[in-house]
Amino acid sequence: GSEMCIRDRSTKLSDPNITSDINQLTKLNKEYSEIKDVVENWIRYQELEQSIDDLDSLANDEEMKALALEEKSQHEKELQEIEGEIMIQLLPKDKDDERNSFVELRAGAGGDEAAIFVGDLYRMYGRFAERNKWKVEKIKEIPSGTGGFKEIVIKVIGTDTYGNLKFESGVHRVQRVPETESQGRVHTSTCTVAVLPEVGEVQD
Repeated sequence: GSEMCIRDRSTKLSDPNITSDINQLTKLNKEYSEIKDVVENWIRYQELEQSIDDLDSLANDEEMKALALEEKSQHEKELQEIEGEIMIQLLPKDKDDERNSFVELRAGAGGDEAAIFVGDLYRMYGRFAERNKWKVEKIKEIPSGTGGFKEIVIKVIGTDTYGNLKFESGVHRVQRVPETESQGRVHTSTCTVAVLPEVGEVQD
């Protein structure tokens, strides 16, 4: 069923009537990409299962036993990883997951150290975005005299940014010895993070 579905999507993507409708083309491209990833993982899963069965038989040969068991262990590890990927891929998706995101960072308790923490989190999300090939636009910033920020708002543009960032919402806490602390005492500082999906369409 999955293989037929992906062939159907692939055929439609080459249909001139479809390619002339940019909205339909974008939708089909996205569906094709999602289905393709699941199907490829499922095919690999089946190949690994067959390979593990073959290695079980090969392990009966004393000369090949050590090699077969080592390769079987590697395959079982890959099988477990792919199984986890497939389970995630089959989870129902929030319609907002594919949207761009607005991320708001605000200093909470902790004074200057909380403001520095905001800057740390901003750089962390920036690097995470870079790793995922997302674009970051700074919408607003309120600097603090310590080199930190009382508030930063950024827009993260790219594939499924809201789906990947939405669980960052909440209060983040850091416990550490600040560079400005002369007594070596541990300070606790907090920062609130709010992640919102970008709303573009009028009906939304």
